[in-house]
Amino acid sequence: MSGAGGGGRAAAAVLQVALNGSRDAAEGAAVPLSPGDLARSALEAVAAGADEVLVHPRTPCGRESLSPRVVGPVLEEMRGAGVRVPLTVPAGVAAEPDPAGRPARVRSWTVLPDRAAVPFAEPGARELAAALLERGVAVDAVVPLGGGAGPEPLARFLEWAAPEPARVRLVAELAEADPALVAGLRWLPPVPVLLFGREAAAWPVLRLAARCGAGARIGVAQVLRLPDGRPARSNAELVAAALGLRGGAATGTATGTADGTATGTAGSR
Repeated sequence: MSGAGGGGRAAAAVLQVALNGSRDAAEGAAVPLSPGDLARSALEAVAAGADEVLVHPRTPCGRESLSPRVVGPVLEEMRGAGVRVPLTVPAGVAAEPDPAGRPARVRSWTVLPDRAAVPFAEPGARELAAALLERGVAVDAVVPLGGGAGPEPLARFLEWAAPEPARVRLVAELAEADPALVAGLRWLPPVPVLLFGREAAAWPVLRLAARCGAGARIGVAQVLRLPDGRPARSNAELVAAALGLRGGAATGTATGTADGTATGTAGSR
């Protein structure tokens, strides 16, 4: 299975569904919890049009974990159920508090995801990313933009000499749908870009991603309501709404907007 995209769309225009994130049962029936629920939610979201799946593996008591005894069974459940698109897991502090312990966890995995999300706002990001690439797992380098986020995460990414740049994607979390936040990405190394926001920023950022020709992320991990304010019943419903919005908002091309302020692939080839 390739970790570099899926679903037939260009890599820059990937739509990734985030199944669960930090949500729990108290936040509604739309949040899948068990491995079986996650697999069913993934299948429905892919049928609705998602190209990739981001899943947060959890212990039976609900704690995120990078343990092979937690990550492996979730991935096996999803693949066994027929999820055939790339699967991503997060590899940050919520799953393993010790930065030095994260590469060791990755090296102990017996079942591999296609991609792993590495927060470059956290210490040890470059070492963790290198360990993932050594295992053959593609890297989503996550950087926050706006909302008080400083320049350090993006600087860490730029300073990282990735051994396999073709297997690296920049994932930018935007605090708001401000084109100025992504305008500078055109000066970065030529890697695919995926944009996402949370809660009130989720849908505006998705529209911005469509205008930029960038990839996007949506799911109950990001937002629990549809663009019209109604509660979402499932990840699949959020994906369907996202595809509808993208179709209406994509006035640019896969290489840039009409004014050239942002691109779906950072840098120039």
